[in-house]
Amino acid sequence: MDAYTRAREAIDRAHAADPHRTPDGRPSELVYADRVETWVVRLVPEAGPVLRLAARCQHLERFLTPRSTFPDGKVGYHAWRRSLYTKQAERARELLLAAGVPADEAADAATWVSKTDLKANAGTQALEDAACLVFLENEISEFAAQHADYTAEKFVEIIRKTWRKMSPEAQRHALALPLAEPVATLVRSAVG
Repeated sequence: MDAYTRAREAIDRAHAADPHRTPDGRPSELVYADRVETWVVRLVPEAGPVLRLAARCQHLERFLTPRSTFPDGKVGYHAWRRSLYTKQAERARELLLAAGVPADEAADAATWVSKTDLKANAGTQALEDAACLVFLENEISEFAAQHADYTAEKFVEIIRKTWRKMSPEAQRHALALPLAEPVATLVRSAVG
């Protein structure tokens, strides 16, 4: 077994510990990792094993740092997200190194997972594009249901922020997603 296969297995074992489950009983993090990796491969068909492993680390052990461990509000939310980027990147590096992935490649994966140099680093951008597409394709309806108190304008602003982080290619893919109403209308309002 090569280092990349060992790393993938270690990452997926970490995901399997997620206590949150999808309706079919699978660990939520594992489902998310599959979705992000699928989008990375669609966006970057020549994606090598390190980029694919980094894609699987996008929410690595996120369940260990619940949102509730940070203060409410925008400042607390941003602090939580920055904390996750650092923790997930370091854990990704740790797992890749333990599996025998070369140090420079493990460092690249950590850079991408930490969201370093978004827009300037192709690996970071690929992961961000994939995460945004997973959100729009699979999560936005549930997010909207959890935040029924948000106004349409607030949802439009959230979508605009997501849109600004995406590459033009990812934006094209997003526009082709078969989104359900009223989400499709909100997306059109945000990007129109």
